[in-house]
Amino acid sequence: MQILKYALPLMLPMCALTANSQKIEPIKYADFENWLTRNVHESKLIGGHVKQIYEIAPNGTEDGNKAYTNRGGSPWATSNVMANVAGIVKGSNAVFPDENPAGGRCCKLTTIYEKVKVLGIVNLEVLVSGSIYLGHNIEPIRSTSNPYGKMEMGVPFTKRPEALVLDYRVSVPKSAQKVRATGTSKKKLDGHDSAEVYILLQRRWEDEEGNLYAKRVGTGRERYSASTDGWVKRHKIPVMYGDITHNPGYKSFMGLIPEDKSYYATNSKGKMVPVKEVGWDDADATPTHMLVMCSSGCGTAYEGTPGMVLWVDNLGLQY
Repeated sequence: MQILKYALPLMLPMCALTANSQKIEPIKYADFENWLTRNVHESKLIGGHVKQIYEIAPNGTEDGNKAYTNRGGSPWATSNVMANVAGIVKGSNAVFPDENPAGGRCCKLTTIYEKVKVLGIVNLEVLVSGSIYLGHNIEPIRSTSNPYGKMEMGVPFTKRPEALVLDYRVSVPKSAQKVRATGTSKKKLDGHDSAEVYILLQRRWEDEEGNLYAKRVGTGRERYSASTDGWVKRHKIPVMYGDITHNPGYKSFMGLIPEDKSYYATNSKGKMVPVKEVGWDDADATPTHMLVMCSSGCGTAYEGTPGMVLWVDNLGLQY
């Protein structure tokens, strides 16, 4: 059994925020002041437009249809991608830099339709929830099948924080309606979606065949189904350790990740495989990986509420 441990400079130097010795380590690039703008040239068959795609990376502009890899030590990936399906290039962008009224920039995550029209013959709509997460995408995207298989989720991490801290704001459209749109079908669903922020700590290992497994060490997860009255500052999402199913704060969506919705990671053989979460770890276990995600939706892929917006800023870990 091979425990997965790698080094990655994820945090900025620790800084004191309160008088009672609580400290916060800001997550790199999570003040969202730095953004790379990619100018993707979409295929002439679908209009030949230049699509701007934003990445959380050192400030700059990149022109051309180049596959993106994380830049400047940024640990963040987004749901913004360049797709190349059967030779047709299309850009998708649902995560944007935005102005924070308190000063500087923040991250705006939206749920939108991405539309594709080919000479008036093909008219596709795919629902995209804006998401950011620790990890990276594998570009170009070749199909809409198995979206998690194109996302490396999580980064090496061995600490035990008390909470994920952030500023956030939520806007839910008045006529909120949940929709499933896969490109080949579109239908309304009951209720409306919620925005979501989570931190998950896992202890991962690999067997001789290259399969990846994990036990859940720590859990902090919240969903937001109503608009906020402006920004919520220095909000804390507590990290609960071990088996939390009997904890008073436990909710069903905090449970283990079902096998059919497993996130993916690269094994020691260089292959992307699902990370099967097989149980709860001991409350005093040391994690090997951390997952942090912020999203304007919390459902399965291609489901959400169009017009839902989540803003986030200043993410860090409290100890």
